[in-house]
Amino acid sequence: MIITQTPPLRAAWGPIGEPIAVPISGDHDRRVLYGTLSLHGAIELYYAKEWDQDHFQAYLQQIRKRWRGWRIVLFLDRGSPHTASASRRQARTLGIQIRWLPTACPELNPVDHLWRHVKALLANEPTPKVVEAVERAAAFLLELTPRQRLQKAGILSGNFWLKGLLPVC
Repeated sequence: MIITQTPPLRAAWGPIGEPIAVPISGDHDRRVLYGTLSLHGAIELYYAKEWDQDHFQAYLQQIRKRWRGWRIVLFLDRGSPHTASASRRQARTLGIQIRWLPTACPELNPVDHLWRHVKALLANEPTPKVVEAVERAAAFLLELTPRQRLQKAGILSGNFWLKGLLPVC
């Protein structure tokens, strides 16, 4: 998820016919928040200045360290950092399997559902520093219980497309 200095305006209230002041910082600073959710509800987060293959590969290493000994299968979109040869090679070296989600189907990615809740948290509030927005987003996700994360991601839905892989709770 890309977090910018000025978040998207989701809603505004004001008298009919009068313009609404929308604060814009003029700063184009941004951060990329990477996130991986396990089927047990554990989450791993990483943030960087850019969405590129170098940061994605560093994130793959972080995932492997966090879930050492686990069989890891990541379901990813076809973003260029994910599909880069070096990224795919890094995943193989780390023993991480990659499965590609169909193009233009973000609804199949549970983490995209989590991002929706984070974006709602950050909407309509310009932040003095983009790093503060990333910290708020991370704190929100980390304060959720594993079960709350699974619920917000849609994994506990009876219609979840990978429900046959869910651990027995």
